[in-house]
Amino acid sequence: MTNRREFLVGTLAAATSANLAAQPAPNWGGKVLDIHHHFRATPNGNLQHMDGCGVTHAVLLTNAAAVDKAKAEVEKHPKQFIRFTSANVTQPENFEVLRNSIKGGGKGFGEIKFHVALDGPEMKRLYALAAELNVPVLIHFQEVEYTPGGSGFNTGFARLPAILKEFSKTTFIGHADYFWANISADPVLGTAYPSGKIKPGGLTDKMLSDYPNLYGDLSANSGRNAMTRDPNFTAGFLTRHKDKLMFGSDCSCTDGRGTDQRSQEAALKGKCVARETLTALKHSASPELFRQITYENGVKLLKAPF
Repeated sequence: MTNRREFLVGTLAAATSANLAAQPAPNWGGKVLDIHHHFRATPNGNLQHMDGCGVTHAVLLTNAAAVDKAKAEVEKHPKQFIRFTSANVTQPENFEVLRNSIKGGGKGFGEIKFHVALDGPEMKRLYALAAELNVPVLIHFQEVEYTPGGSGFNTGFARLPAILKEFSKTTFIGHADYFWANISADPVLGTAYPSGKIKPGGLTDKMLSDYPNLYGDLSANSGRNAMTRDPNFTAGFLTRHKDKLMFGSDCSCTDGRGTDQRSQEAALKGKCVARETLTALKHSASPELFRQITYENGVKLLKAPF
């Protein structure tokens, strides 16, 4: 027999889900391109998330095993989707997979998230391939793993300027916690989502100014947190890098309303990351700048046929 507490919890959850489903999709005042939408293989899963959060176009980030399914989705909705491909760079045979993904219509590589150094031989081979094929590479920068015994992804962030210089013909799109923590000059290693005032002179801020081949992906809680922790800093940062920043969601919710959101961060529990990040950008950017960051920059950089 179900006890009273379990019944009440279940009833509340059902009511919350129903309320979320009844919410109208937000109107952001124009087209929105999500450059960090992880491919959903379920029927209509991609459009369901987009429709729920008011996003009109998306870059489907797809692992090598799902390339054919993602390609079919793009062919079905060519005015809404383009796709990137990711494959384990520690396996040499995957470079041919990546090459073929571009030959088959892919627009870039990503999300690249593997336990390697950013200046290791695997990543250097990837940067060279991206330059050869004239496509960008979207990279997850994380110095530590937040589970016992783990390691980071694309580590050695302090050495990124040398890579940007060495591979000046490669277009880099930076993403994740350490990339965004470094908009401040005092990032704390091991703190994924730092709070408080931002100290000017951060490495990411400087690299976005100094290297024309580096762009920023504002997705996930890392991007949202960077835009909300110090509003006085944010307005200037967005204006300073208005040609280099792009909106992305990296959201795990199923419906663009926060249902099934798996975030471990209290700030995002039960919320849609896309909605939260777009709301933050609305508060800090003019309508013209908002449109540039949420649509125009991505379409231009990725040569999207929208």
